[in-house]
Amino acid sequence: MLSCIIRSRVLYRGFATHAGPHATLPAVLHLKTGQSFFGRSFGAPKSIFGETVFSTSITSYTESMTDPSYRGQILVFTTPLIGNYGVPRNTAPVDGKDVGVVLESQDIQCSAVVVADVAEKFSHHSAVESLTSWCLRSGVPGITGVDTRAITRLLRDQGTTLGQIAVGADASASRPTHKQYWDPTTENLVDQVSTKVPHELNPKGDVKIAVLDFGAKANILRSLVRRNAAVTVLPWNFDFDSVRDQYDGLFLSNGPGDPSHCIDAAMKLRRTLREWNKPVFGICMGHQIIGMAAGLEAYRMTFGNRGHNQPVLALASSGSIKAGRVYVTSQNHQYALKLSEPFPQGWEPFFINCNDSSVEGIKSTAESGKKIWGVQFHPESAGGPLDTMEVGRLSPHRRAY
Repeated sequence: MLSCIIRSRVLYRGFATHAGPHATLPAVLHLKTGQSFFGRSFGAPKSIFGETVFSTSITSYTESMTDPSYRGQILVFTTPLIGNYGVPRNTAPVDGKDVGVVLESQDIQCSAVVVADVAEKFSHHSAVESLTSWCLRSGVPGITGVDTRAITRLLRDQGTTLGQIAVGADASASRPTHKQYWDPTTENLVDQVSTKVPHELNPKGDVKIAVLDFGAKANILRSLVRRNAAVTVLPWNFDFDSVRDQYDGLFLSNGPGDPSHCIDAAMKLRRTLREWNKPVFGICMGHQIIGMAAGLEAYRMTFGNRGHNQPVLALASSGSIKAGRVYVTSQNHQYALKLSEPFPQGWEPFFINCNDSSVEGIKSTAESGKKIWGVQFHPESAGGPLDTMEVGRLSPHRRAY
């Protein structure tokens, strides 16, 4: 009697990877308003100043930390456990599907991170290192073991606040004086993160889109090239009017800091909007620049909107967007456009925030004959909900936007 044993392959997942031994030092988060939160450090063993903000996003801490819009900021995560799925290798091809990085830029952009509990173990198929080692290698300090709920309530009530993370010997030193706190919004952060020279992506694409780079997330560029757009990335203050006839559309990206530093770009754009009849689309900072060019004012919000769960109400219909519907969006901004009465001629509000009634979008009216849209949120997410993914397909060049 012939018998046989059939052996099936056993899939063994194994244990999570330990982050490895890392020396920790005493650390403290000082806020300019007088509060101090004591914990322990991880990442780079150095002290740093910045603007303390909070994000309610539950996932995508790697994308948030590499988003240029967080430049100069001490980023507080409201989610208690951060780092549990590690950090991926941040390289990708530059072709018709990708733009050279997996995350939102090549490097960590925020000044520091604050978490309640940094994960000592991580587990993900694409992870190559821990959050702690990534921050250490990148020269970015972090603090853990602090009450992020209390910090978030403070920031929500009193507004975004200047702060310092003091590490090691600095943690036991006297707290900084008011004059020592550094305010990143006094600097042109856009100029720090924007490309210095024009460069092309997917040059053989079938529709040509120019991108004014105020600090563009990689996923914005990735979304364009995956729709087979030939993308030319331009510095934030580039004179687009000198080359506008070469393109089928103009895209204005997100970016960090105070939009008043970019008034030069808004004034140049005003001529483009007046004389050019091709599609123009702006996200976040780009939306604010369009609004300023149209004659609206930008103002600083109390604590801004940062997270993946911001509800916005559509006030007008356009493409797949239907007036009266609420969409859940991903956002990261401190400034917004003022809702003025009357609205500038040829323009109308597009979206409004359901929580704070801030302007979340504007668009040209049908009577104006223009094809211009701006949204404060990130329709391409990364991470976040995909409710408004199709908002980028409002123009006749549907494959590009």
